[in-house]
Amino acid sequence: MTLWNSDTEIQFFTEALKNFASPEQLFYNLQGGYFAYVPKGSDAEGKTLQSRNSLIGQYTEKWCKTLFEPIANEFGLHAVNSVVCDELGLSKRSSADLAFCTTNSTFQKSENIKLIFEIKMSIVSNYKYTHPNKVEYVGDYKQHKGNPGLLRSDSMLKAIGKLINIRVSGIDSTKIPIVVLGNSPITDSYIKKVDFLKTLGVIQGFWSLNPNPTDSDYIKNTPKLGFQTILGKVQLLNNCKELLTNDMNYFSSMISKSKLGEIIRIASQENTDIAKAEKFLILIRG
Repeated sequence: MTLWNSDTEIQFFTEALKNFASPEQLFYNLQGGYFAYVPKGSDAEGKTLQSRNSLIGQYTEKWCKTLFEPIANEFGLHAVNSVVCDELGLSKRSSADLAFCTTNSTFQKSENIKLIFEIKMSIVSNYKYTHPNKVEYVGDYKQHKGNPGLLRSDSMLKAIGKLINIRVSGIDSTKIPIVVLGNSPITDSYIKKVDFLKTLGVIQGFWSLNPNPTDSDYIKNTPKLGFQTILGKVQLLNNCKELLTNDMNYFSSMISKSKLGEIIRIASQENTDIAKAEKFLILIRG
């Protein structure tokens, strides 16, 4: 299976039209025809399109599972959609879009979850629909009025908010890597934010699974790789391997320098680096 591209988006529209959706649910019905997005220079004619959101959401979650399943299996794990775990604040209404787990079940214990993905993907480029069921590429995301995927500020904020909620749910969440999956670049205003979140350890990265969203310039990677464009499956495998094989721990605190110094002094009395780290984590969490 290849990474996200225009053929993937055309496949979504083709399958949706054939099986469960009308053109009006998937496209803007404008004077110039049916379009996935309102082309720049065209009038939206007062129309908004919300009905496609849930359809593309379901499609991308299944698509990501198919993409990541062989990687999960390589580590003896299962790729599972819609994971529920009360210990991590993951309810049926706000489940993990995709997770690597030791068992192939929707309902999980926190210790069985090894990697969590939040999926924020949508239709990126623009397409025109003509009868009967013909979908043609019109132009990339810079040629239409929409803000797809991670280019939407509300998508970024929702993803960050949800994952912070998981991260602060308790001690069970401190060892689980969390990644946001997208299929678009990010905006300039989020460059420092995503790098800061990665440096803090709150979120382990924002990954775009679309290696060629446009032929013109776009943000491919941020300086500290808080955002990365995945260019191939080897890179994707290596990224997952790094998160799954490193024994990482998230910790956060706001204490006085004197208290921090005391914690460091006590922890430094342990015999090994790992023992020192374990002692530090125990003390920093009170």
